Amino acid sequence: MIRVLPDQLINQIAAGEVVERPAAVVKELVENALDAGATRIEVELERGGTSLIRVRDNGRGIPAEELPLALRRHATSKIASFEDLERVASLGFRGEALPSILSVSRLRVTTRQVEADHGWSLGGDGAIDTETPAPAAHPVGTSVEVRDLFFNTPARRKFLKSEATEYRQAQQALQRIALSRFDVGFALRHNQRNVWDLAPALTASARQARVSAICGEAFVDNAVTLDESRLGMRLHGWVGLPSVARNQADLQFLYVNGRLVRDRLPGFALRRAFADVMHSTHYPAYVLYLELDPVSVDVNVHPQKTEVRFRDAGRVHDMLFGAVHQLLRAVRPDPERHHQVALSADAQSASGGAQPAGDAPAPAVMPGYAARSASSAQFGFRYGGGSRPASAWQLREPVGAEAQASAQPVTTTVADAGASEPDEHPLGHALAQLHGVYILAQNRHGLVLVDAHAAHERVLYERMKRQLEQGGVGAQQLLVPRTVSLHEDEADRLEARADELARYGIEIDRGGPGSIRVRAVPLLLPEAAVGDLLGDLARDEIASEADSHFGGALEAQQRVLADVACKSAIKANRRLSLAEMEALLRDMERTELSGQCNHGRPTWVQLGMNELDRFFLRGR
Repeated sequence: MIRVLPDQLINQIAAGEVVERPAAVVKELVENALDAGATRIEVELERGGTSLIRVRDNGRGIPAEELPLALRRHATSKIASFEDLERVASLGFRGEALPSILSVSRLRVTTRQVEADHGWSLGGDGAIDTETPAPAAHPVGTSVEVRDLFFNTPARRKFLKSEATEYRQAQQALQRIALSRFDVGFALRHNQRNVWDLAPALTASARQARVSAICGEAFVDNAVTLDESRLGMRLHGWVGLPSVARNQADLQFLYVNGRLVRDRLPGFALRRAFADVMHSTHYPAYVLYLELDPVSVDVNVHPQKTEVRFRDAGRVHDMLFGAVHQLLRAVRPDPERHHQVALSADAQSASGGAQPAGDAPAPAVMPGYAARSASSAQFGFRYGGGSRPASAWQLREPVGAEAQASAQPVTTTVADAGASEPDEHPLGHALAQLHGVYILAQNRHGLVLVDAHAAHERVLYERMKRQLEQGGVGAQQLLVPRTVSLHEDEADRLEARADELARYGIEIDRGGPGSIRVRAVPLLLPEAAVGDLLGDLARDEIASEADSHFGGALEAQQRVLADVACKSAIKANRRLSLAEMEALLRDMERTELSGQCNHGRPTWVQLGMNELDRFFLRGR
């Protein structure tokens, strides 16, 4: 028999979508406070929020006659028509939060408007007690008190975790909101103990301090700022460099019109921007804000509003990918701060020559990095941005007298290296090579250590990408074709991609059921590495078939070029002459993304004179 469900049961069913745990209650109540215009919000928890959740704000308050409506489903002041729903600018608008919370807790709302002589209070245990609010003493604003969550639904209470876990979830929910509203102050208490109190962050340094307090100093010290407006959108915030990529996606904050979203489209676009500077098993770190016309985004596609639907998904993808990808490519060596952003004229053109929109304050410049806007006329170094082609320098095997000289340990020094041209050569001048792995260089700041293999790998990778854009990677024909033995299915896959591989300078044909015949290899690749390269390419293709990235996709191109670069780069224990080391340093200064290898590892570090002095207790 079909029957109409009672209101109490309807509310409890709706609560399953809205109220999953105490953190969800904190999120809903704090968002309501923000929609009420609050500039300070205080959250108090007991036993992780299972015993008490109290949220106080100094917002506009609720009129006494409307207080009963606030506890009724689908009653809201935030939308009145379909046109309002299309242009939702508030965080909460469904009118389900308070009645859903009330249905599974002992809830009381106390509120006062600025023109009222006193406040009004209303609530109940699982259901509203009365339709008539009672007078109550209260400052201007609203307090919502939630006690004994799930007291009337014990089965759901059993699904809650430990007090410490629930508290941590609630704290993180508040922190995520605090990152989206720098103009509001937030305070948190747990079990009668003050945890933190964040004042409104109205200046660049204050915003930086809040990001540091929530995301950690390591992120702040290894991030660059972004502020770009184009295609009717604005994207701004902080992007962590590949050196702070994480093993899990726990430091990824993307806000769309002030709302934190966990959506596949923006996540894929941002991960793709890091594709060739970060290991595939790592996750980028960022705090970014995307602002666009509310009509262009539907926020009403998920019960908890954590997913959105964009009207023009391709345009949003291009904005996120292009802006972050271009920003990463504009990072250049700066020994004083270790990295620096410098956009060349070509980079400005590629990024649309964007300027910050309106009068919104620009993001703070992080310590350790200097952010240059696209309109900056002065760049950090004379070599400018990434549009200048790298030199034709390549490592080669020494011959004759040079071979005899390089067979001995390198001990030559350069007096006052880099002192006369500190800006022209930020990585300084080579002094020696350590254990055939690291290049030691001196600049005016102190000592530079370079991982020769990682740095050379990035230089070669970027060089081959430019060659590919210009028609194809240079190849050298082998006098005698080389046969490489593989599994038959691996040989089948490589044979099917013969035309594509030829663009990368790898010319192959079938030599037999389980073999491939190589007729040409990239100019940069030692012939001895051909077998390993083809084996890696075959395994990469098999591994990538599951997610359909292989075959003509950008990811496939990056994998092939990265494999070639890795096999072609300087190997450990290869002794280099001073001239070769100098050439590598200069190429690094001209190469985009030279601060990281293709897997996201750093290629160089700076040890300043102050750090060196501390090692030896100088000046003490």
